[in-house]
Amino acid sequence: MNSLLILSVTLVGYVLAYFIYGKYLRDKIFQLDPKHNTPAHELQDGVDYYPARKSVLFGHHFATIAGLGPILGPAIGVIWGWLPAFLWVLFGSIFLGAVHDFSILAVSLKHQGKFIGEVAEEIAGKRVKQILQILVFFLLSLSMGVFVLTISILFKMYPQGIIPTFGLVGIALILGIGVNKLRFPFTISAIAGIILMLGLIFIGIKYPITQISSNMWIYILLFYAALASVLPVWLLLQPRDYLNAFLLYFGLIGMFLGVIILHPTISAPAINTEAGDLPALFPFLFITIACGAISGFHSIASSGTTVRQLDNERDARFIGYGAMLTEGFLAMLVILAVTAGIGGIEIWKQHYSSWAVAGGLEPKLDAFIKGASLFIAQLGIPIAAASVFLSVMVVSFALTTLDSATRLLRFNIEEIGRSYNLKFINNRYVASILAVVAIGYFALMKSGGQSIGLTLWQLFGTTNQLMAALGLFIVTLFLIKEHRNYKVTLFPMLFMFIVTFAGLIIQISSFIRSDQKIWSLLIVSVIILLLTIWLIAQAIVSFRNNER
Repeated sequence: MNSLLILSVTLVGYVLAYFIYGKYLRDKIFQLDPKHNTPAHELQDGVDYYPARKSVLFGHHFATIAGLGPILGPAIGVIWGWLPAFLWVLFGSIFLGAVHDFSILAVSLKHQGKFIGEVAEEIAGKRVKQILQILVFFLLSLSMGVFVLTISILFKMYPQGIIPTFGLVGIALILGIGVNKLRFPFTISAIAGIILMLGLIFIGIKYPITQISSNMWIYILLFYAALASVLPVWLLLQPRDYLNAFLLYFGLIGMFLGVIILHPTISAPAINTEAGDLPALFPFLFITIACGAISGFHSIASSGTTVRQLDNERDARFIGYGAMLTEGFLAMLVILAVTAGIGGIEIWKQHYSSWAVAGGLEPKLDAFIKGASLFIAQLGIPIAAASVFLSVMVVSFALTTLDSATRLLRFNIEEIGRSYNLKFINNRYVASILAVVAIGYFALMKSGGQSIGLTLWQLFGTTNQLMAALGLFIVTLFLIKEHRNYKVTLFPMLFMFIVTFAGLIIQISSFIRSDQKIWSLLIVSVIILLLTIWLIAQAIVSFRNNER
């Protein structure tokens, strides 16, 4: 199969989906009106609620939801063959992921920009909100704890990315103050910021930082996350994510043009069953690829930072639906990089000989960077330079997800404080400290010599996709209540519940059968399963009572 054909089908499919299905969802299902005031205007506080330019907010939202997910997931998801990965990323992102992200954003808009837990309370009752809050707290604390560990490892793997990554923070602060307070022209300021950002890459290549230990990086990252989560969005979050998104835009364009020029044949098999210790394709393909097709983390981002910065209701399609399709396009380029750009069939089989061999952080990134560098090199850029650029892109995006997600965890903790009338938690500084402590726990605490976060990471995939199912569940109840076509979210919701329940049950069974039982994994997975069943039952009962 030629890679250019795959890329063309994907591009045409996404464009049609955006202009046809996305428009249908915006106008007919959620009936968004440009004349309505958004929460960013109604509740503007200069910290969390602050209207952003459409292009700036797209950059923020895209940078938040993308991170490493659409790279790492597809880079291992192709182990089942390129065809299942291709089909899931194409159709999953159109009919599940983009619908999920956009619909959560739209429903949150209808509820004054409230976080997903408080939206759930208005639709399905207080108990549902409280259960959802627990799941969100666990998901964000665990995932960001592991992200801190991952970024500290990435800094050791790619030390040339450290100066550009942290230098971008300084550039963003200058841009934020210049545009929002000193009224510098936005376009000129943005161009200057992009040039400075690219210049930092060359400085990073010349002066890689190798002296700082991984543990010290963890403490530095936790301090940065705490600071970033309380600063006004206009000062750091908006300008940093906007500029950072250009790294990915350049990478996307470079890989896209490289595929057009080189149009290599896919060397990987369409269906692969030869890899050792390979999990079952169903349900684990749909859990593993995650952000490339659908991710529960996106519902937290849509109803968290993004909705509070939306300037116009009609922009929700571009931000919610469009950003997810762009992420799906990135995932598709990753699939091509690790199936057509990595080398011939023998090289591919060596790299994907088993789940254990291909599943580590370094093998997945290595496969992506090798394949993507080959594509970018077709533009006349040396492969070594392309590899450095891609490594900087990877490191920078990992940090972007960390600072946004810490703010989202802060929102969740503030929401918990309101639920239980713990007024001191509603202080954003206190909530931010608690968020960082929770993240630090999963990053630093060890059990049996192994990080607790890495031990429990086996549950992240299913918990993350479970959040997607629950987000679609809340939207479905909203659409039923409003007497609108709820099937657009009902069928994706049912599919994701089947996938995640099957994944959880298989994982619980494997934990029970294991000779070396890790009780924390078994206990937490059972709790998650029971909480989810309780939430669904409670939501249905509350919803029926409210409808009477």
